[in-house]
Amino acid sequence: MDLDLPLRISGVGRYLPERVVHSRDLERRCGLPAGWAERRAGVITRRWADPHRETAARMGAWAALEALEDAGLGPRDLDLILGASGTPQQPIPDGAALIQRELGLGASGIPAFSVHATCLSFLTALQVAAHLLASGTYRRILVVSSEVASVGLNFAQPESAVLMGDAAAAVVLERARLGHSSALLAARFETYGDGAHLTEIRGGGSALPPLSPAARPEDFTFRMEGLRVLRMARDLSGAFLEALRPGLSQGLAGLRAVVPHQASRAGLELLSRYGWPERAVARTLPHLGNCVAASIPATLYDLLRSGEVQRGDELLLVGTGAGFSMGGVILRY
Repeated sequence: MDLDLPLRISGVGRYLPERVVHSRDLERRCGLPAGWAERRAGVITRRWADPHRETAARMGAWAALEALEDAGLGPRDLDLILGASGTPQQPIPDGAALIQRELGLGASGIPAFSVHATCLSFLTALQVAAHLLASGTYRRILVVSSEVASVGLNFAQPESAVLMGDAAAAVVLERARLGHSSALLAARFETYGDGAHLTEIRGGGSALPPLSPAARPEDFTFRMEGLRVLRMARDLSGAFLEALRPGLSQGLAGLRAVVPHQASRAGLELLSRYGWPERAVARTLPHLGNCVAASIPATLYDLLRSGEVQRGDELLLVGTGAGFSMGGVILRY
């Protein structure tokens, strides 16, 4: 959908947990041959949080403070905080309120709520924020994706256990002023619920609460049928990209760079079929892993910090999420 909403990324921030976990250590834990994790998942190292010190809310706040400094603002200059995470710190209250408190804004009254679309949460939040800014409802919006996925891994399923990493990333968004070309040019989301069971954590909700006699420990860990998810992405993504921008399934179509969700090695390799040069596709998978909704903004952070993207360049942010869902936004930075 063509939108052309005035949207400016004023600041970016990121926090990576201190602990670096090497694939060789996970291979030993899972009884896998040396090199298996890199060959299959594409991950050499990833960061895992200390869940007592590096909580999702604290990580999100640390990333947010860097983004605010980058924008030349302070926490009290915000008028909305949007959480955009797939792995909540706790079911209630919403994680955005916990981030607000960690920022020292617990008595501020600044509204805080989350947009939840698993791995696509950041993209969904960008679209929501763009409409809110364009309407004049808010002036400065903080979007934060903070993920601690490592606490919910099942090491009997090494496909996902070696893939996931923890990270937080944040952006400060404002309405682009007159004379500035920054904009959200297009956005598209599609969901195919027939694939909902392919990527899930079954327990923790009303269908399988913690005290249910039917609940098993593995019901509260992440499970994924990666090959079937990959096949859905392969079969559906070409038409999806064409609907987002004609020509996008055959080349860059005027884009400077692509920032994909770091889903897996196979997921990133799938992108080559669209004629996108490897140099134009940003990657953090080998050293960060799949960081759920934080993957796209954490990778965007690297791209913007590198100086390879200038104001006026057009970027595609794109990915898949549990559901099965696909999402993409085109930004003019």
